Amino acid sequence: MKRKYEFCKMYILLVSATRFEIQPILLLLEKEQYHLNGHTIDILITGVGQVNTTYFLTVNLDSKKPDLVIQAGIAGAFTNAFSLGQPILITQDTFGDVGMEEKQKFTTLFDAGFADKDDFPFTNGWLMNTNKLFHHSVLETVKAITVNKVSDSLFQRQQLMNHFAPEIESMEGAAFHYVCLQQKVPFIQIRSISNAVGERDKSKWQIKDAIINLNIELQKLINNLK
Repeated sequence: MKRKYEFCKMYILLVSATRFEIQPILLLLEKEQYHLNGHTIDILITGVGQVNTTYFLTVNLDSKKPDLVIQAGIAGAFTNAFSLGQPILITQDTFGDVGMEEKQKFTTLFDAGFADKDDFPFTNGWLMNTNKLFHHSVLETVKAITVNKVSDSLFQRQQLMNHFAPEIESMEGAAFHYVCLQQKVPFIQIRSISNAVGERDKSKWQIKDAIINLNIELQKLINNLK
């Protein structure tokens, strides 16, 4: 879909794994002809997972050069420091299950010597985001990991915590960071906590509240951009 953005403040690409996670702001954008506070917004729904995110975001950025790319979605929390439904910003992310599993011990590619922790775009094994927008937000900033499989395994949960000390997990975040760093495009990952990692009883999840709060903060973020 082509947008007229010659005279806009910023051209923003809003990325999400599903329409469901950003449905409230999509309805608003449709009414506003994909403009908010003078910014023009394009939408990219990648589908769930790292492969979808990497492919479709790379293809999109090869043909377009947005001023800012925002990824929005829900996430699971490893810690009780965050309440369910709470929106947060991710300053660093990495691939949490890429490596070797031997005798219930997980080893990353970095630790196994198959890759250097500081090979671009990694910094000490992490995909860092130093966007100045973090300094202008009241949202908490967190460390995340990205996994291909979410499960109810308490052993897996503890293993990830021991190795990465993450605060949240998603299925797309690290792929998003990786592509944006490679493409040298400013980016922000914003998520909202829908559940505790390892808790598969969905009656205890708060997906609805997480999505409502995510979209409220997403609109604030865009409206506060200069």
